[in-house]
Amino acid sequence: MMRPPADSGGNPTARPRSQEIPPLDRERAMEELKRFLDLAIREMQIALTCEISAPSGPGGEADVVVAFSGDDRDLLLERNAELLLALEHIAHRWLRLDPRLHDRVRFDCGDYRAARLEELKLSARVAAQRVRETGQAFRFNSMSSRERRIIHLELNGAPGVRTESEGSGDHRQLVIYPATPK
Repeated sequence: MMRPPADSGGNPTARPRSQEIPPLDRERAMEELKRFLDLAIREMQIALTCEISAPSGPGGEADVVVAFSGDDRDLLLERNAELLLALEHIAHRWLRLDPRLHDRVRFDCGDYRAARLEELKLSARVAAQRVRETGQAFRFNSMSSRERRIIHLELNGAPGVRTESEGSGDHRQLVIYPATPK
């Protein structure tokens, strides 16, 4: 679960890209998440409970899911689930997860993730149709790499359009272009 040790040159990122993703120790991750979340919820003094589970679904789904509920659940979902995503990010750091495992530990509240996924897919299809009709590129607001990936995958192979990510850091945006300029 932890990052591999640095090579003899001291560079922890000098591993080949084709290297397999390390396995996630679900039991250890679940124990550590419980410890982290008990502490975080208590110290933040918020009315939340969480259920940590290890669903057995098809490949590509999270290995560990943390589902929140309680009186303060709206607090987690304010501002596009900013607090929910921040807690998830801190949990990844707490677990010292290899970045390639971040998608395997997922936080959710009130099915926010499923609703956001459908919203992104619908936005992608509507924007692609607009690009096909007008012949002009469509630029989404800045979004996370996860959200950009969802749109890229939704439009992969879609007729008449192509997608690219542009910019850097927190300002990276996804742009839908006509496949051939008009």
